Amino acid sequence: MVYNEAYVKLIADKHPAALGAPARHVFPEAWDMIGPMMESVLDGQGATWVEDAPVPLRRHGRLEECYFTFSYSPVRREDGVIEGVLDIAAETTREVVDRRRLELLGSLRAELSELEHADEVRMRAVPLLRAATADLPWVEIRVGEEAASRHLTIDETTAGLVVALPLGTAQGSLVVLLSDGHPPDERYLGFLRLIAASLGQALDRIAVREAERDVSETLQRSALTRPPEVPGLDIAVRYRPAAERAQIGGDWYDAFPLPDGRLSIVVGDVTGHDADAAAAMAQVRNLLRGVAYTLRGSPAEVLRCLDDAMQGLEIQVFATAILAHVRGTELRWCNAGHLPPVILEPDGAARLLDRKTDVLLGFGVADRRDHAVTLQPGAAIVLYTDGLIERRGISLMESMRWLVGAVEGHADLTADQLAEHIGSGLGAVEDDVALLIVRAER
Repeated sequence: MVYNEAYVKLIADKHPAALGAPARHVFPEAWDMIGPMMESVLDGQGATWVEDAPVPLRRHGRLEECYFTFSYSPVRREDGVIEGVLDIAAETTREVVDRRRLELLGSLRAELSELEHADEVRMRAVPLLRAATADLPWVEIRVGEEAASRHLTIDETTAGLVVALPLGTAQGSLVVLLSDGHPPDERYLGFLRLIAASLGQALDRIAVREAERDVSETLQRSALTRPPEVPGLDIAVRYRPAAERAQIGGDWYDAFPLPDGRLSIVVGDVTGHDADAAAAMAQVRNLLRGVAYTLRGSPAEVLRCLDDAMQGLEIQVFATAILAHVRGTELRWCNAGHLPPVILEPDGAARLLDRKTDVLLGFGVADRRDHAVTLQPGAAIVLYTDGLIERRGISLMESMRWLVGAVEGHADLTADQLAEHIGSGLGAVEDDVALLIVRAER
């Protein structure tokens, strides 16, 4: 081997012993790869060229993971006989390894971006990280444990150097066995810090979401009071949160007596699925209560006044709702963009009360109409929010037919039994469900 000064940096502590030595003695760790390439050039098979090729090198006291872009070309005498090989090489280890690490960080962030539970972080991240054996020969994520130190620590073990990093402000740590193929320098340790930061940010984000969810659920459930006891009427209510924790929203039910003896029942849904929607729901629900109790008008009159109050008080949300009043055998209701109620007759027949709906609440004062039906002894009225029936891949009409079919033939059930029967066919729901059933006793 004969080489120039620039080649010394590439082979590091192999110099100066490499100068004048056979190449196979200088590079025994890589000879299985580069030896046949050199020999093919010496045999006259032409020049070779490879890009970002992995070529292990023993230098700096260890067998390093290295990458090179290089070519081998024949060196000929004047008579054309090949008497040597010219190697032109550029090391690309940093570029290859940095690209690989950036891809892993991107995949990790994508994997963690939509998680909702802390225990999912380890479940999703560990397989991804353990597959990156070139940088992470062994890795563990410990969630829910106080890190031994708030700083990076390195311990020498029989297996090699082990690094432990705290996961940001979250409780937990990232533990990694370092690769022998890379020095434990700032580039390597900085990469591990970025992994730990991604995990910590995911855990922090989940903790914030869970706190928001808990506050929202508390707010939402505080508005879902027990129904009153009304002579001659059997009332049941249900609320089921969505299977996905992020889906807390503005669904509500309500039932309260009016001063003139009528029972006021409501089911509504404020648009949105977050803490703001839950807060807006509480505002609209309480405002509706106040308007209905004070105005003592028909459902349409109450909803018109509610529109006016929402606009005047700058409650800038949209909501669907059904407000109904029950007095004796008369059920009178107004529908503000909501799904139609289901009535179950005493003979077991069920149908949608599919009257023309009015616009949603929140658009300003609008024309609203009352509708009426007779609630015979033994009949029941079912009010619900869209989470009860909406399913991916199933049309709304098909879903409503399912609900009518679930109710039909069950006039012998109490309101509570009917609510249980409907809920038993739901499984995991994709959106919050509010359900209110009023049954006229026989």
